[in-house]
Amino acid sequence: MILSVCDLDFTYGRESILNGVDFDLEGGELLAILGPNGVGKTTLLKCINAIHAPSTGAVMVEDRNVLKMRPHEIALSIGYVAQRNEPARLTVFDAVLMGRKPHVKWKVTEHDLELVDSAIKRLNLDRLSLRYIDELSGGELQKVAIARAMVQEPRLMLLDEPTSSLDLKSQVDILNMLKHIITGHGLAAIMTMHDLNTALRYADKVLFLKNGRIHSTGPACQVTPDVVEEVYGLPVDIHTVQGRLMVVPAA
Repeated sequence: MILSVCDLDFTYGRESILNGVDFDLEGGELLAILGPNGVGKTTLLKCINAIHAPSTGAVMVEDRNVLKMRPHEIALSIGYVAQRNEPARLTVFDAVLMGRKPHVKWKVTEHDLELVDSAIKRLNLDRLSLRYIDELSGGELQKVAIARAMVQEPRLMLLDEPTSSLDLKSQVDILNMLKHIITGHGLAAIMTMHDLNTALRYADKVLFLKNGRIHSTGPACQVTPDVVEEVYGLPVDIHTVQGRLMVVPAA
């Protein structure tokens, strides 16, 4: 078991945002967190990463409580890709190299540089490696953020709407690559998404949030029209297209 979220609550001021969130994730699994806007998807990711401090509960990554770990230790275990990444006056290569910071002791090694070069090539950023990231498009900047998380070599990756700024081909390329990395290296990964069909295509498991609680969770291949309607308030049909589920608003 790589991740166990145990009875997690989060309160902002007097408002309860998350209530009793509880789930596990094995190595090689990709979980999609789904639900309407404002339901707490990003907040849940930030609680898992200890960016937000939950009111109660525990977040265990390979039997260590993240909420009791130092930031340096968290960065060795968890890679986080935010929904929005602020540009800075760094080259693409240097920005990705920043992902190796938790591993660097005295100086950057040849191994560090090789990992960065490999990640940049895998994300087709090589032609941009010496460009400054404040000159990039939103989609290019998102790829840099994903590459930076990859070179951390984490056990768990958290991705907040990782394809929201990308064109269709880039979405497919990146999600295929993430699936390959997750399966090949035995990582666990969580991504928040709005696109149900993309989530059902790539995720092994889905978790639907409603009113700050888990409404439903389970294998992506078992999602039903009733669950989608209950969460989103929209009647849908679910069809199988080329062996994959496809959600279509009901006529």
